Amino acid sequence: MPLVVRHLLIGLGLFLLQWLLLGRLQILGAMPDACLLYVAWLGLRYGRLPASVAGFALGFLMDAAYGLWGIHMFTKTLVGFLVGLFPTERETLRILPQQAFFGGLVIALVHNGLLIAFVALQAGARTAFLINAVWLGSAVYTALLGTLVALFARR
Repeated sequence: MPLVVRHLLIGLGLFLLQWLLLGRLQILGAMPDACLLYVAWLGLRYGRLPASVAGFALGFLMDAAYGLWGIHMFTKTLVGFLVGLFPTERETLRILPQQAFFGGLVIALVHNGLLIAFVALQAGARTAFLINAVWLGSAVYTALLGTLVALFARR
């Protein structure tokens, strides 16, 4: 199976997992973002162009599912581009659980911060729920999901 098709199917599967399962595993309004972790991994592994394209595609699917047109597309594309700028040994990339936690936390804090800023501007809302649950809570939850994935990853 060609590499592009394999990553397309993985991205679609992660979106379905995000939408059908992880979106319902909320803890005090916070939910993890597996699609964000995948976009960040693509940026580290393959560079900024594949990560930006994957961020745009996954963001489009998430916007269609959650009704926030353009917000997920922009934030995930931007995160994919920014993470893809970091120089790494792309062929021998191995992410340790500690790196997965702190990297996932930083990436999720940036992504969720942009996300709530745009959602607040769109809806005209200013609540503590956006800060506590969506920004901080979801960032920690996403970092914990990244740690679990790094623990069980074989490569």
